[in-house]
Amino acid sequence: MPKVLSLPSPAHIKLMFRDAQWQALNQEFEVVENSTGHHLTLDEVKTQLDDCDAIFTGWGAKPFTREILDAAPKLKIIAHTAGSVKFLFSAEVVRDVLLPRGITVFSGNDGLAVNVAEATIGTMIMAARRWTEHIAAFKNQNRKGSNVPVNGQFLTGATVGLVSASKVARHVLRVLQPFDCRILIYDPFLSPEAARGLGAELVSLDEIFSASDIVSLHAPALPATEKMIGAAQLKKLRDGAIFVNNSRGAVLDHDALLAECRTGRIIAALDVTTPEPLPPDSEFWNLPNVILTPHIAGCGAAGYFRIGDTALQALRDGFAGRPVAGAVPLNRWETLA
Repeated sequence: MPKVLSLPSPAHIKLMFRDAQWQALNQEFEVVENSTGHHLTLDEVKTQLDDCDAIFTGWGAKPFTREILDAAPKLKIIAHTAGSVKFLFSAEVVRDVLLPRGITVFSGNDGLAVNVAEATIGTMIMAARRWTEHIAAFKNQNRKGSNVPVNGQFLTGATVGLVSASKVARHVLRVLQPFDCRILIYDPFLSPEAARGLGAELVSLDEIFSASDIVSLHAPALPATEKMIGAAQLKKLRDGAIFVNNSRGAVLDHDALLAECRTGRIIAALDVTTPEPLPPDSEFWNLPNVILTPHIAGCGAAGYFRIGDTALQALRDGFAGRPVAGAVPLNRWETLA
C-alpha cells in the first residue's frame, strides 16, 4: 500500500475533501496525517521522507529543494491540493530532479478554475447591470432620479473577448453557452481550428479590445506577459465596455487602467491587483465605475471538493500506471502559470 505524507493543515484538508473522499483515501493508501494547526514544512517531516511514495501539499507549502527530494527516493507523486505549483520548484529542480526521476506533479488548478469561471460570469452580469452603483444609490435613499443607467448591453447577446485560452477561460466558455454570446479569444498558442472547437473565434489582441462589449483577462503571470495589457489596448475599448481581471494583477498596467477609469467611460472589475491589496490612497477605491474584490474568485465548495476528487484520482491513476489528469506538463515549465 503506497504511503502518502499529507502536509496541509486539517482545516485545509476539510476544505478540499469531503469526509467520504478522505475515508476512501485512507482505505486505499497509508496516509500519514498532519494533526497540527499549520501546513507542515518539509524539514519538519524530513525523517519520514525515505519511505513515502506520495506527498500532499497545499496553501502555505514551502519549495522543494534537491536535498529534500534526494531524501525521498521512493517518491512518485506530489499532489498539490491548490493552484499554481510554480513556487514549489525551481526550474533547475524540475530539469535535474523531477523530469529525470519521472516524478508526477499534480495541481488542483482545474478545481479552482471552476470557481473562478463562475465568479467571472457573475462579475460580468453584475458589472453590465451596474448593480454595485444601483445598490449604493438605493441605500443612500436615491430611489428615484439616479443617473445610473438601467438599460444597456448586458451579458445575453454580448460580444465577449477572452484573453488567453487558459483552464479558467475554457470553463468560462462552457458556462457562457446559454447566454447566446459571440465569443472572441486571443491566445498566441491556439490555432483557429482549436478556437472553433471551443466555440470561439480566434482574433488579435487589438481586436479583442476594439470589438468586445466585455473583455475578460485570463493570461498567466510570466515575464513575457508582464503588463501585456496597457494603454494601447484599453483605449480601444468602446464607451460602456467592461474589463474584468480575475487572473493576475501583473498582467495589467494599472496606471493605464486608472487613466481610462478616470474618464468614466468604461467599467472595470478587479479581483486581483498589483500591489495586492491596493494602497489605501489608491484612486481605484473611490471610482464608482470600478468594482474591487479581495482575491476571492477562486473560492467555492464545488471547486474545492473537485480538487479533493481529482487529487484522490491522481493517486489512483498514478500508482496504477495510468495517465494522471491534472498532471503538470513539466516539460513546458517556463510557460506555465
